[in-house]
Amino acid sequence: MTIEQIINKYKENNKAVNQADLQFLQDVYVFAKKAHGRQKRETGEPFIEHSAHTAFWLAQIKADLTTIAAGLLHDIPEDTEYTIEDIKKNFGSEVAELVEGETKLSKIQYRGEERYNESLRKMILSMSKDLRIILIKFADRLHNLRTLEGLPEKKRLRIAKETLEIYSPLAGLLGIWKFKWQMEDICFKYLYPEEFKTLEYKYEVEKKVERNQYIQKVKNILGQKLNEAGVEFKIEGRFKHLYSIYQKMQKKERKFDEISDVFALRVIVSEISDCYKVLGIIHSVWKPKPNRIKDYISVPKPNGYRSLHTTVFGLDNKTTEFQIRTREMQEEAQYGIAAHWSYKEKDGQGKVKRVEPRWIEEILNIQRQAKDSDEFIRKIKLDVFRDRIFVFSPKGDVFDLPEGATPIDFAYEVHTDIGSKAVGALVNDKMASLDKPLQSHDTVEIITDKNRKGPNRDWLKFVKTAKARDKIRQSTKASTLEQIKRIKNIIPGLPR
Repeated sequence: MTIEQIINKYKENNKAVNQADLQFLQDVYVFAKKAHGRQKRETGEPFIEHSAHTAFWLAQIKADLTTIAAGLLHDIPEDTEYTIEDIKKNFGSEVAELVEGETKLSKIQYRGEERYNESLRKMILSMSKDLRIILIKFADRLHNLRTLEGLPEKKRLRIAKETLEIYSPLAGLLGIWKFKWQMEDICFKYLYPEEFKTLEYKYEVEKKVERNQYIQKVKNILGQKLNEAGVEFKIEGRFKHLYSIYQKMQKKERKFDEISDVFALRVIVSEISDCYKVLGIIHSVWKPKPNRIKDYISVPKPNGYRSLHTTVFGLDNKTTEFQIRTREMQEEAQYGIAAHWSYKEKDGQGKVKRVEPRWIEEILNIQRQAKDSDEFIRKIKLDVFRDRIFVFSPKGDVFDLPEGATPIDFAYEVHTDIGSKAVGALVNDKMASLDKPLQSHDTVEIITDKNRKGPNRDWLKFVKTAKARDKIRQSTKASTLEQIKRIKNIIPGLPR
């Protein structure tokens, strides 16, 4: 990997690039190369190769100049004689702060559950201060994963397990699918080698030719219709990654041949209006499958993902999924929040305005309420790292919840009093039990009773969010204390 490749990728993704920016990257690279000198990694490659790959992947996801520079410099404080102060002196405080943040993350190692959880807590909290730190860590981790074969087996498995449990879900929350999928498939290969080989053979050898022929036939038919309608378009095949197929097989207890959506066709157009036009054309050619039309343009996913999805009965009655989006949406889907920032207006100082995801505040709330690091990490994994759904109130407000959340979780998300006084729920205008798992796009209305004293402790058996659990425990604990006080007042002689 060369500095020219990094610079070219940066220029490709930025229309207005000045010579000073390019010289800045060149200077950073020269500094990093000098600092690492003849150092080599455990794999035997020059250390600067790792730094360059990290920076290149950051450029790929449209990270800003400062983040790319920090990617080149991220290992210097830990592995060379140069310090954060040297970086600050040469390249400014913003670059130095990002490098310092990433340096702290790199010190996380598994040395027993308690210390590990404490390190993860610090990592997640530092990331919440500036999300660019975790972008650097993703790029750093992806290159480390790609060179795992040079490490001892125990270390390989530790890194793969940590990545699958922590970094991959974080990449999903940020919508950076390009990193998430690559990390997951590499970890899958090392953690479940037999399952990986079996699935890879079925996917890449047994079905590949048949699948490609089918996709080409569909593209030809749809392409002709779109040309007739005067729509500017690009159609490409989108293939589900191996680990996501494996997860679906495990979750639904199905064999590979029983998974219908191992691929989809993606239609990329110029304007949002064209997305809906294409949807209509697809449905005029093939019959849509009921309840499989999803409009993530009108209501984006919590991580900012936008697209139209539909599943139809295609050629030979084969179920076929289509994803329809603009070029901007496609970049956001690949590069997540990094691409999203690149479309934002700049402030008075020329810096990109960044809008942090809602779950960042969720992380901070959990941190404030957790008794220790173990509880913090447990709640983070349960509430934040789970797959997310979003549901609506009757007024159209959108609420982001973990997968499997119930009407009670929703009620407490709206307001504590609504949760505590809930007696029933309407889900899509139909009565539903309070423990019913909700689905994305459900409209939920909570029925309350103002005379209700408080929540039912049995709700703890099915609620999914930390907020609901904590509020139920607090309320039932207070209720128990009140009962004890009343008993003491009624029965004379009891200690008060």
